[in-house]
Order: sequence, then structure tokens, then C-alpha cells
Amino acid sequence: MEGWFLKKIGHIWPVKIDWPLFFAVLLLTLAGLFTMSTFSGDNSFFEKQSVWILICVSAFFFLSGVDYHFLRRSNVLISLYLIIVGLLVLLFVIGSVFQGARSWFNFGFASFEPVDLAKLVLILMLAKYFSRRHIEIADIKHIVVSGIYASILFLLVLFQPDFGSAIIIFFVWLGMVLVAGISRKHLLLVFLAGVVSFSLLWFYVFEPYQKQRIMTFLNPLTDIHGSGYNAYQATVAVGSGQIWGKGLALGTQSKLEFLPEYQTDFIFAAFAEEWGFVGVMIIFSLFGIVIWRIIVIATEAESNFEALYGVGLVILFLTHFIVHVGINIGLLPVTGTTIPFLSYGGSHLLTEYTALGILMGMRKYSRGIQKKDAHNEMVGIS
Repeated sequence: MEGWFLKKIGHIWPVKIDWPLFFAVLLLTLAGLFTMSTFSGDNSFFEKQSVWILICVSAFFFLSGVDYHFLRRSNVLISLYLIIVGLLVLLFVIGSVFQGARSWFNFGFASFEPVDLAKLVLILMLAKYFSRRHIEIADIKHIVVSGIYASILFLLVLFQPDFGSAIIIFFVWLGMVLVAGISRKHLLLVFLAGVVSFSLLWFYVFEPYQKQRIMTFLNPLTDIHGSGYNAYQATVAVGSGQIWGKGLALGTQSKLEFLPEYQTDFIFAAFAEEWGFVGVMIIFSLFGIVIWRIIVIATEAESNFEALYGVGLVILFLTHFIVHVGINIGLLPVTGTTIPFLSYGGSHLLTEYTALGILMGMRKYSRGIQKKDAHNEMVGIS
């Protein structure tokens, strides 16, 4: 009877969902949503984000059922890459400016930020590039070629200017280069060249006021009434939460709007103020589950392409998480970086759920799933 039931479910819903991953992501998303519901003032963050969550979850399940073998074709990925480059260039012509960065397409009823999609396409491009060259990966030309793919996106985003997203793109490239097995000697030479170039600029090109801006950027808490105001208010919010937090809707930093951009760049601080150290540990645990399940899926992947794609997602989510938390506790400069699944916004949330939906679609053909199916056939489950 049990075997018949599972077989029927398999025919009705042939998608191989990793349920621990899905529920961990959903709980993270709901944690951000509930935090937004407590914000004061005339805003509709909760209502809009609720709609986006429904759209994102639907997209996740729909995309989980797609066969993604077509993504292994170079012409498909190059086309996607060129489309993204075109969109980033188009931003300089018709893009909308928000907080000094021309990074959005504003359609009136909704806005779209292409940089989130650019990160996903870069992961696919690098996964494809390195999966075909794993035997000759020690050649320095692969640092150069992969670096060109990343640097085009990096520069287009940096000139918006969106320094936070540019840094994320750099770390995605760096992480995938290291995982792919690039020669550490060659990579060290590249970084030494970068250090020498910056040193020459620092000592012989930058004016004193430019050096001061860089120092203030690196340590914003030295100027809490100016550029360090946001970082200072965030650290106050996180610290005031203490062990158990102030309670739902009792966070004064966000409710009284001392904490700027509390729905996006500082959602972690707003959450920590209300839920305290215990709530933060729950967030860390849920995020740990997400990373763990992606790594497991990557290790069971059908080919190097799917494995590298999973690794790229781990690097993307981890970098976003570390940078965002680091900013919110005053350890890193403020760069306007969201935290995966918690922050308000449809563009990044849809991209994140889309990325995981693609991963689920790839999981259908993984070695781990095939092994389970073979075992189920032997014991008569399917």
C-alpha cells in the first residue's frame, strides 16, 4: 500500500524537492516578513512582500520541474550573458536613480534591478567554463578569461555606482576560481599586481581628502554623525536586543526610524533588536541548513557543471550573508547589501528562489537521486 501511494505521488509530482532546504528558506523569508509587519509609519512593505513571496514560491516549484540540460549549451549561456550586459548598459540610459545609484528599471507598478540576475548568470557562465576545463585548469589563461567575464559585470555595476553588488560579483568569481582548482601561484601573482597598483595610487596619486574618504569608508564608526551614522544605529539596534530581544513590534530603532533602510540593508539589525541573541541563533541555524543542503546536492550532482553551479550558489549566499551581517554589527563598511531571503524586495527574492528552483531541477538527475530510485525499485517502493 505504501509503495503504491509513493508511486502515485511520483507520477503526479515528479519534482525532486529538497524539503529541508525549502522549509529553511521559507522560514527565513517569513522571519523577514514578520519583522516588516512591525515597522511603523505609512508603508506597505508587509503587503508587497507577501505578494512577492507567493510569486517566488510559485516560481520555485514551477522551475523545479524544468529539465536544465539545455543550460550546458554554450550558445544559451552566452546569449543570457549578453542580455544581462545589455540590460546593465541600458541602465545608464533609462535607469532610475535610487540613493545615488542608477541601478533600477522603474515600470511604475514595479521596479527591476538586473544586477541580481547578473550574479546568477555569472555563476552559470563560470560553472560552464570551469566544468569543461577541469583537466587544464592550472593554465593562467583561465584566470584571465574567467576574470574578463566577471570584470565586465563588475565594472558595469561599479560605475552605477553599486559598490556592494560589485564586491559580491568579485567574491563569486574568486570563490569559484579557487574551488575550480586554479593554480594558487598564478592567483597570487594577480593579487600582488593589484596590491602594487593600489599602493602606487595611494602614495603618488590620491589626494589627502581622497585618502580620508577611503579611511572613513573602511571604518565608518569613526564618523558616527556623518558617513558612519547608519552603521552606528545598526550596532545600537543589534546590541539593544540582548538575549531575548525587546519583543515583536517593540524595536525602537526601527519603529522610531533611527535605523535607516531597516527593511533592506539593515533588516538583520531590526530583527536582532526584536528577537535578540536567541532569534539571531535561529537565523544562523536556518541559514546553515540552507548552505548544508546545497553542498549535499552539489556533491551528488550529475556532472561538474551542476556541482559548480551549486558551489556558486553557496558562495553567493554566504558572501551576501557575511557582508550584510558584518555591516549590521559594525565590522564592515556600509555598502547597501541585502541579506538572502530576509530583506525586502522582489528582484533579489525572485532571483534567489529562481536559483534554488534551477538547483532542484538539476537535482532530478543527480547521482544521489538515481541511487535512491534504484534502491526503491529493489525494495518495491516504485
